[in-house]
Amino acid sequence: MNLNWYNKSINAVSQELQVDVSTGLTDKEAANRLTHHGTNELKEKEKESLFTKIMNQLKDFLVLILIGASIVSGIVGEITDAIVIIAIVIVNSALGVIQEGKAEQALAALQKMASPNARVYRNASVQIIPAKDLVPGDLVLIEAGDSIPADLRLIESINLKVEEASLTGESLPVDKDAEAVFNTDIPIGDRKNMVYMSTVTTYGRGRGIVVGTGTNTQIGKIAEAIQSYKDETTPLQQKLNELGKWLGIGCILICLLVFGIGYLRGGSLLEMFLVSVSLAVAGIPEGLTVVVTIVLALGMKKMVQRNAIVRKLLAVETLGCVTVICSDKTGTLTQNEMTVVKAYAGGNIYNVTGQGYNPKGEFYLNNNKITPEEDQNLKLLLALGVLANDASLELKDPKDNHWGIIGDPTEGALITVAAKGQMQKSEMNSAYNRIAELPFDSDRKMMTTFHKDFIENKIVSFTKGAPDIILNKCSRCFSGGSIVEMTEAQINQITAVNSQFASDALRVLAFAYRGYDQMPKSITSEKIENDLIFVGLMGMIDPARVEALDAIRTCRKAGIRPVMITGDYKDTAVAIAKELGLMQEGDRVLTGADLDNTSDEDLFNGIENISVYARVSPEHKVRIVETLRRKGHIAAMTGDGVNDAMALKRADIGVSMGITGTDVAKGTADIILMDDNFATIVAAVEEGRVIYSNIRKFVFFLLSCNIGEILIIFLSILFNLPVPLVPIQLLWVNLVTDSFPALALGTEKGEPDIMNQKPRNAKEPILNKVMITGIMVQSIALFAAVITAYIWALDKYAGSIFEPNEEGLLIARTVAFTTLILAELIRAYSSRSERFSVIKLGIFSNKSMVTATFISLLLLLIVIYVPFLEPIFKTYALQLIDWAVIIVLCLVPLLAGEVNKLILSIRASKAQ
Repeated sequence: MNLNWYNKSINAVSQELQVDVSTGLTDKEAANRLTHHGTNELKEKEKESLFTKIMNQLKDFLVLILIGASIVSGIVGEITDAIVIIAIVIVNSALGVIQEGKAEQALAALQKMASPNARVYRNASVQIIPAKDLVPGDLVLIEAGDSIPADLRLIESINLKVEEASLTGESLPVDKDAEAVFNTDIPIGDRKNMVYMSTVTTYGRGRGIVVGTGTNTQIGKIAEAIQSYKDETTPLQQKLNELGKWLGIGCILICLLVFGIGYLRGGSLLEMFLVSVSLAVAGIPEGLTVVVTIVLALGMKKMVQRNAIVRKLLAVETLGCVTVICSDKTGTLTQNEMTVVKAYAGGNIYNVTGQGYNPKGEFYLNNNKITPEEDQNLKLLLALGVLANDASLELKDPKDNHWGIIGDPTEGALITVAAKGQMQKSEMNSAYNRIAELPFDSDRKMMTTFHKDFIENKIVSFTKGAPDIILNKCSRCFSGGSIVEMTEAQINQITAVNSQFASDALRVLAFAYRGYDQMPKSITSEKIENDLIFVGLMGMIDPARVEALDAIRTCRKAGIRPVMITGDYKDTAVAIAKELGLMQEGDRVLTGADLDNTSDEDLFNGIENISVYARVSPEHKVRIVETLRRKGHIAAMTGDGVNDAMALKRADIGVSMGITGTDVAKGTADIILMDDNFATIVAAVEEGRVIYSNIRKFVFFLLSCNIGEILIIFLSILFNLPVPLVPIQLLWVNLVTDSFPALALGTEKGEPDIMNQKPRNAKEPILNKVMITGIMVQSIALFAAVITAYIWALDKYAGSIFEPNEEGLLIARTVAFTTLILAELIRAYSSRSERFSVIKLGIFSNKSMVTATFISLLLLLIVIYVPFLEPIFKTYALQLIDWAVIIVLCLVPLLAGEVNKLILSIRASKAQ
């Protein structure tokens, strides 16, 4: 089927689709076509089952090793260990499934957007049928307020305007013209003879032939494109997977080595097998996957407090390494509320303040504040804007003082600016009752309304429209409270002001009027819209968000490049970009047409200097995002429309608006901004950086403990010492003792200069040189402290270091176990920063850490001193002399960590 319907005449389309435009399809033919083409619905991708979601959580390499360790423990009779390990796996999987929620709902949202019913012309009569039963060739009737139920080639349009912002990014309703035929391929936003599924009719009426249903519509293409992209692993996923594999492989190799050495030295197979299991338990940070999941979940909670909903756990971290934010213009960088900012009347230019549709603002003439009551020229101009108007202003949310409009956005701007001058539409309509009108149409580009002046008992007509056309219809002008003949100089001045407004990317309307002693008998444009009295001009724009200016400034300080990608016109996009500081000297602008003529290689080479993309299609947006990613960028895409969905899916981070965002955008995005505030994404980026920094801190903390445990077990076997720690004790340390401080590390506040640093390299491993050095220092210090305490206890209580008695070995292992736990709790305070000392940070500044270490210490005392737990954890009630030795030795890792920081700081200072 040929999809370029906008290139064909109405007659050609009706012939190709075999439909008589005077009668429509018959019910029989419609039924045949429904069987052939299928229903007018979007096909939903098969959802993952709960079992599949759980299995996806179990694919992690570390998790697989844990499952293996649990099975082995069960086989050799260590049932308690087996149950504890498998419980870890279950908890982690449950957390992952619960936090990440249900599968993508984008397709369901797209289906929901479709109009439930449609008015069609079948069997030469109007019928109302379910929109899903529409077929190619159906004649659909549309009028103001209707949601377009399918893609239509218009065959009739009467003053028809359609809101296409969700599909094209165009902030204003688009005039439609059924008679237009285009000879070339043109963007969606310029196809005036077409209307598309999910867009909304705002004005006028029309008829169209269905040319696309279901997945053959423009929105259907987006739906299929969303499905075609697979979710990719985030940088953190990649790093944790890589870390897990190396830890697992290393652990297995060490276990095999220890098993071999022990067996060759005469140890029994079962004994060596149990020792190897101990090593496996020691080497794998069982708490890591759980802690990462919980910390990311806590990050999601903090994001909500900052007005951002995170739909995917690992997206929190990815925000921290974003290098480019690709933002839609309409409703994201701008307010999506047309606002009058300049006016011209009586030879004067007025500036107007205020935000969006809020009827609060002021008027300035030559930097002096004035009111319409003080200026007759301005007062008449505002009155015309209110009376020649079909929109209305309403307070949508009294609590937040949020105002909105019903009707055309341009007319809404005119009502708002009049309200700023205390001229309310209801009062004006009462004083000047409308009695007739000539509606706007795209040929005349004007609208005229007739009103009765109850004061002078006369008829007056008010006309608004395109400035060049209105000016040509005027013979006189209103100036200084009187009517004067239009001169050449005045015409030139008005033309110059219009050009000045237009160069500032303002949408400009002109206003004029004409008086009558009595109502004209014939109301036609030729007789009425001539010999008018020119009143003035008003220039309006969808203004930039005030907070977006600061947000973009912060982005640049943080090394993040903001880019505008919009379906709106080039001049408008550039004006907003310059106002926000998004476009700087030397930056380039590309339109959709430019992109079509640009090769992939040229785009790749020049993309770093392009700040604004205008008049682009959804396919263009995806191409831009993919090119940025090929360039090595971590790209975030913000948007709110259906047109953004593909790029949101393809970007590293998709960010949707929560208020104005379509369900499609929300369902596709990774993050949803609840306040539609571009500044919120900057806060989200900051939170992402903080979370990643905290993840590094607890990874450092957990790994240095695990490597320390490996050294303790491995070297004690190598030197023919009894194993200092049994598997259940190692599990307790890894899961209970370490997990609480690790979670507390996940709540650390960010460094003060975190948003003044460049984004980190997404390819940089978690374990960089600084962290590896710190881990080795801490691990060796842990080994030294624990093995010293163990040997001291063996010598004191067991009679022999190498062949201890059973009771002495129990006491020595308890001393080693307690030393390890206390050392972990104390050095957790040092792990709060890779650069700053614990004194500079403030020992008790992280209250969560204080609580965590207190809980872990209390649990340690319970394990040691509660009688029925002693046989389970192989512990013994320690004496005061034991605690004296333990307390001294447990300070060693803390001191080693602080000295290491000092050395690194000195080296860094010398390097500068």
